[in-house]
Amino acid sequence: MLSENEISRVLAVTAHPDDVDFAAAGTIALFTDRGVEVTYCVVTDGDAGGFDRELDNGGMAELRRTEQSNAAKAVGVTDVRYLGHHDGTVVQSLDLRRDITRVIRQVRPDLVITHSPERNHRFIAPSHPDHRAVGGCALDAVYPDARNPYTFPSLLLDEGLEAWTVREVWLNGGPTPDHHVDITDTFDRKLAALRAHASQIGHLEDFEDFLRGRFSQIAAEAGFGEGRYVEAFQRVPTA
Repeated sequence: MLSENEISRVLAVTAHPDDVDFAAAGTIALFTDRGVEVTYCVVTDGDAGGFDRELDNGGMAELRRTEQSNAAKAVGVTDVRYLGHHDGTVVQSLDLRRDITRVIRQVRPDLVITHSPERNHRFIAPSHPDHRAVGGCALDAVYPDARNPYTFPSLLLDEGLEAWTVREVWLNGGPTPDHHVDITDTFDRKLAALRAHASQIGHLEDFEDFLRGRFSQIAAEAGFGEGRYVEAFQRVPTA
């Protein structure tokens, strides 16, 4: 398992704008506070989500990219990359594996954070089919694709992207988390990041109370003290 001082670059691979903020923005803020370089790779533009019916899909996509870029700044992230796949129809495919592999080889992260490909039967929201497809492709991109120079040879021959071995993956939203990060000190920045996604949460009453309840419950279940907020992951070593 990676120790804290072995992590200098992190890549978060998510299906939609806002996914990383719900799952991991507090943890991301802790990383950037320590000087860790963090990149977001967002597979879709989220054009199939939102509550403003006056926007067509193109308008919603542009709005959600802007919201995600603003949310990233709230936790110290400035490198946000969008792959442009269609929201709501993501499937595990060689094309998506190649696209994620490309970003891994560009960023060369020690750690990848992504969705669990498993269905969560305790809390259904993390098990959106786009999430599970992206999580499965990201794991395949980590192993074997990114580390194997013979996989997607055009990435090396045409783009000059050398093979890269990611040392660990943290999965969010899965049924069996085994790693818990205390985000109490960065919770306000997580909240600020999520508030940037006004198209998604602007209609929700008592959103802050909901968020505090959700992440304090995770803290309580993980044995943290009262008044703490925690994000949960499943750690997957790749060696």
